Amino acid sequence: MIYGIGTDIIEITRMENVKSSFLQKTFTEQELHYFYEKGSHPETLAAMFAAKEAVSKAIGTGFRGFFPIDIEILHDKKQKPFIKLSPKLQSLLKQMEIKAKFDISLSHCKEYAVAFVILHQ
Repeated sequence: MIYGIGTDIIEITRMENVKSSFLQKTFTEQELHYFYEKGSHPETLAAMFAAKEAVSKAIGTGFRGFFPIDIEILHDKKQKPFIKLSPKLQSLLKQMEIKAKFDISLSHCKEYAVAFVILHQ
């Protein structure tokens, strides 16, 4: 059963000169480590941010009751992205009677990054 889908697109230039305060309140320590490890390319941040937006849309609430940092975009050994939720967001989904399992796809080109998320059982 599909609970929701979400997609988001972002201009990569929006992530070129972001402030440290934005990074700290939006991305987890592991996400920032991945960003720096990959060469600090703005398209990496843009794709992760688009993914956070797409997750909030798949849930159907937008960022109500939680924040972007409650959604963590990680990568497995083969660099496939996956989503890890904070305990706060897990609890919120439980209250909504949603068993959270996500599939995610990220992509970017010269100007844009895009994310597509499916929330299903």
